[in-house]
Amino acid sequence: MVAKSPSASREALGRRETVSLIGSDKVEGTAVYRADGTKIGRIERVMIEKVSGEVAYAVMSFGGFMGIGEDYYPLPWSALTYNPELDGYEVNVSEEQLKGAPRFTQHETWDWSSPDRAKTLHDYYGTPSMKL
Repeated sequence: MVAKSPSASREALGRRETVSLIGSDKVEGTAVYRADGTKIGRIERVMIEKVSGEVAYAVMSFGGFMGIGEDYYPLPWSALTYNPELDGYEVNVSEEQLKGAPRFTQHETWDWSSPDRAKTLHDYYGTPSMKL
């Protein structure tokens, strides 16, 4: 077995995006826009279904100043569309919808295992539920 140098390993890991694939660490921090191009937040985290490997949700941060007072909005992954012109994701949600959307703060936890929470999210955004 040939040992790889640390720089070769970093180089192999360095390719975080192809035409059809993107590394999760590159998704985190990506801007989220409304359909009109208005930036409304950024992806903080993606939640991946363990067995299927499918991305189930993105957690979008919104509001606050320099990370203080931000709210976190769980979005069904299927509610997001990648827009290469914006180099970010689009979600079809109005200002009013965003204000009423399910969310949590940095001082709260979100029960990802709750079927009721999943149903609430999918109903709110009008997306099909995933079996988790």
